[in-house]
Amino acid sequence: MQAEIADKKEAQVGRWPGTVVARLTARGAARSGVIWGSIFAIAIASSAISYSGIYKTLAQRDALAVAYGSNHATSALLGPAWQLQTVAGFTVFKVSMALMILGAVWGLLTSTRLLRGEEENGRWDLLLAGQTTRRRATAQALGGLAAGVFTLWAVASLVTVLSGLDSKVKIAAGPALYFSTAMVATAVMFLAVGAFCGQLSTSRRQAAGLGSVILGASYALRMVADSSAGLAWLRWATPLGWVEELQPLTRPRPFALVPIVALVIVFALGTLYLAGRRDLGAGTLSDRSNVLTIRQLPTTPLGLAAYLSRSVLLAWAASIFAYGLLLGGIAKSGGKIITSSPSLRSAFARLGVSGADAYLSVALLIMAVALSFVALGQVNAARREESSGQLENLLVRPFSRAVWLVERIALAVAALVLGGLLAGVATWLGAISDHASVKFSSLLSAGLNVSFPALLLFGVGVLVLAVAPRMVSIITYTLFVWFFLVEILGSVVNMNHWILDLSAFHQMAASPAAPIAWTANAVMVAIALVSVGFGVELFRHRDLRGE
Repeated sequence: MQAEIADKKEAQVGRWPGTVVARLTARGAARSGVIWGSIFAIAIASSAISYSGIYKTLAQRDALAVAYGSNHATSALLGPAWQLQTVAGFTVFKVSMALMILGAVWGLLTSTRLLRGEEENGRWDLLLAGQTTRRRATAQALGGLAAGVFTLWAVASLVTVLSGLDSKVKIAAGPALYFSTAMVATAVMFLAVGAFCGQLSTSRRQAAGLGSVILGASYALRMVADSSAGLAWLRWATPLGWVEELQPLTRPRPFALVPIVALVIVFALGTLYLAGRRDLGAGTLSDRSNVLTIRQLPTTPLGLAAYLSRSVLLAWAASIFAYGLLLGGIAKSGGKIITSSPSLRSAFARLGVSGADAYLSVALLIMAVALSFVALGQVNAARREESSGQLENLLVRPFSRAVWLVERIALAVAALVLGGLLAGVATWLGAISDHASVKFSSLLSAGLNVSFPALLLFGVGVLVLAVAPRMVSIITYTLFVWFFLVEILGSVVNMNHWILDLSAFHQMAASPAAPIAWTANAVMVAIALVSVGFGVELFRHRDLRGE
């Protein structure tokens, strides 16, 4: 009788136990898909709509095409510049590379979190105790990830199609959908890459590291391919190059989808194959840790945090340095573009600057975004140490929870400040290599300036960690998305200044074009300090919490 009642209840809610992994994975992937799909959509729509307002005449558009069309440094950084005299060509050139990288990062982080991360936290122990196997559960998880990709694509496509109806944009629905598909292609590929790396690795951290190496190699090879017309054939050797070869909105080449689909299928099948052959919690690659290395591990919270974060922080440092060199290397060309646009020229003329300084003040926003990702990563790493039980092993030693959190905070603050300074130095080195007239002191200050929004984001994240630890990822990433979208939309529409002031990126002065707004930076630091102070005190008094 009780079994019949249970079956009826299960039938009423329409849930079958054999799909529980798919449902849980789809729920987590779809939530982040909505957020990142909104970022994709806003970036595409704002770029398309703003083009006609910035470059109003054919002469200005021709000057844009001349300055960027034959610039190999720009092509290496942002990809080939095709048909810049059109809204479609400009939109592809401006946003495609950034969205390709964001999509790849989203795919890696999402798949490693929802597959290897869930297994590492012990959730799959319970799920696999039911009527399923490791291979079936992994197949369900891949289906759930597909739901997240569809959500990302649907949100981006909807806004792209609607923005194409604008009389100033005039992009048909078919090309708009093709463009959205191209932008989401890297997310699909690196979801598969992350899932495969999760089967090879023994931890989420190791899986993300392997996937990052693949992404870095793909980006480096694409840069080489786009740096010279004679090396363009190398695009077919890298996943990012395949997406470029799709050439959405300019000269569509759908046959470039063939290697993209093939890569996804191969990695998905490889993931299923390895999942059925390994033990739960194990990886195909051997675990390099042994008694000797364990004895050599740091014994203080700060040392252990630095040891565990070293590969991620070094990877971010290398990326920031390389990107700074590239941004500085096209400073003169960027300055000429700003000069060719009357609206931009007059805006920067009011600040008393032009040329390379004006361009770099806009370009350095990328560094502020990169450092914000570092801040988000540090907050969420602290949360993972607590939820996975690593923190309990530290607290049995003579360390308090407050000491652990304070030393974690010290590491993150040092990484953010040094990252900002590194961005300034790298940009200056790139600029002088291009013979741009810029001052080292001004770019060093501008580099430090981009770290303040990240410090604010990290401080708020510490407070959320203390108050609502299970909501750290959702709240901090939502806050970052708000900062980013307000700054992007504020440059396109006439937004109320009260709304603009709620974005940390908007509060950051456009240095080196404008003097650093030390008052605004001091306010951001004050908010961060207050948040950190309350966070440490509240964390000290609450119980440790798992997922």
